[in-house]
Amino acid sequence: MMMDCDRTKLTMQLKKCLLSFALLVAFIVGGCTSNGTATETSTPASVTETTSVPTEVSSPQMKDLPVLEGKATVVMTVNGAPITIEVDGTNAPITAGNFVDLVQRGVYDGLVFHRVVRTPEPFVVQGGDPQSKDPKVPPQLLGTSGFKDPKTGRERTIPLEIKPEGAKTPLYSQTFESEGVSSPPQLRHTRGAVAMARSQSPDSASSQFYFTLTDLAFLDGSYAVFGYVTNGMDVVDKIQQGDRIETAKVTQGAENLRNGGK
Repeated sequence: MMMDCDRTKLTMQLKKCLLSFALLVAFIVGGCTSNGTATETSTPASVTETTSVPTEVSSPQMKDLPVLEGKATVVMTVNGAPITIEVDGTNAPITAGNFVDLVQRGVYDGLVFHRVVRTPEPFVVQGGDPQSKDPKVPPQLLGTSGFKDPKTGRERTIPLEIKPEGAKTPLYSQTFESEGVSSPPQLRHTRGAVAMARSQSPDSASSQFYFTLTDLAFLDGSYAVFGYVTNGMDVVDKIQQGDRIETAKVTQGAENLRNGGK
C-alpha cells in the first residue's frame, strides 16, 4: 500500500512537471520575434557579480532606452473596468521604463489580448502586439511583432533584466540558469505579476507583456517581472482572447521616467 501511494505521488509530480514544460514551450513560441542572439558565457555569475545598474551604463544597447527611476502606477481599462498596476523601476529600471514609455506613447490603447491560457491550469493573459490594433490582421499572426521605434524605424527590444534577491543590481541578458544564479529573483511570478514576453533570445522583449493568473515559480529567473496588479485582478480573471485594452494611462510616477518620449 505504501509503495502504491509513493508511485501515485511520483506520477502526479511527473505529470505536473510535464505540464509546466508544455506551458513554458507554448509561452516561448507565443512571444515576440527575436532581433538578436543570446550572449553565452562559461563563467557563472554570483549575485555580487551582476551587470551594473543602467543609470550610468555604457552599453550602446542600453544607453538610449527608457529607464524608470523609482515606481509608477499604470491604470489599464479593459471591458470598461480598471486594472491598476504598480510598475517597479527600483528593481527593473529598463523593463519598467520601457513599459511606462509605451503607455505614455499610447501604444497599448486598442491592442488585443491575443493569448489567454486558463486550461488545463491557469497560466497567463498576454497582449501588447502592436499589429493587433488592426482588426484585419489574421489572429494567427498575432504575437509575432513588437514596438517599432519611430526614431530608428526598427523594432525596439530590451535586454532581459532580472534582479536576484539580495543583489544591488540586476542581471542582464542571461537567465539565472545559464549563469548559475541560485538566489530567487527579487520580483517573482506570483499571481498578478506583470512581465515581458519574449522569444528564445533573452534580449528579444519589446512590447508584449503578460499577467500571471496563478503563481508560476518555474518562470522565475527566465522572464522579467516588472510590476504587479494591485487592484482589478478580478478584471484580469475575466479577460477573454480577443478582448481589447481600451486605454492605458500613467496616473502616478511619470516624472520618474528618463529617456522617454515620442
